[in-house]
Amino acid sequence: MRKVVKKRTKVRYPRYVMSKIGKTKAVEATATLKEYVPTTKWMTAESLKQMLNQHKMVYIKPNVGMFGNGVIRVEMSDGEGAIMPYSYQLGVNLKRFKTFEDMYASITKKVGKQRYLVQKGIHLLKYKGNRFDLRIMVQQTPLRNWETTGVIGRVAHPSKIVTNFHNGGTLKPVDTLLLSYLPSSEREDYVKKLQVLGKRVAKAINTKYRGVKEIGVDVALDKDLHPWILEVNTSPDPYIFRRLRDKRIFAKMRRYAKAYGRL
Repeated sequence: MRKVVKKRTKVRYPRYVMSKIGKTKAVEATATLKEYVPTTKWMTAESLKQMLNQHKMVYIKPNVGMFGNGVIRVEMSDGEGAIMPYSYQLGVNLKRFKTFEDMYASITKKVGKQRYLVQKGIHLLKYKGNRFDLRIMVQQTPLRNWETTGVIGRVAHPSKIVTNFHNGGTLKPVDTLLLSYLPSSEREDYVKKLQVLGKRVAKAINTKYRGVKEIGVDVALDKDLHPWILEVNTSPDPYIFRRLRDKRIFAKMRRYAKAYGRL
């Protein structure tokens, strides 16, 4: 009697993860990374009001979205005599309201049926008066190790709240942005710590989402230079790194991306 040999089915894991809350929870599952993740919840009237009371400024964003589209900055004034204590900004448009209820009604009209998240607001450091954050690119090497292949700064358009290059932001070398905040003797070590953080985030994401081959970690720095993980992108744009003077950075990114089938 012939023995039937069953073919082993190769499991294909998805390479891209769209849900921001899913990626946030994957990072938070690593206990040592929790201190870098700002409080993030599903947005409801209750959660938005509670976080505004606690933090005074929050960001709300679509659970699925790219390039900073749909991101809204929401604030509550501390002043007791403020006539319009509630406000939000979407794009370049700022609106003010007397009550939370009026503001929330306006926000819900803007977001429609999309599911939104509310995230503790981080007051970003500024470069020449404009907010900036960092993008950390982490990739799988041909040997399937994780490596941080680049870090770049993104400066927001003067009239906007998001830093994304595809939403009016400007790209700058990290060294340029940290010039006013760290002496040259400390900048190199600081960037190395960010590179290590990026690898740790990649491993945390890959533990839950095994098909992921690359990530872009969006990191905000507060006044104490504490890094905050705002978002993790599983389809990051490597081409923004072509704008850096050191062309070896993008060359390596491209080589790695070709190895795992991205480019």
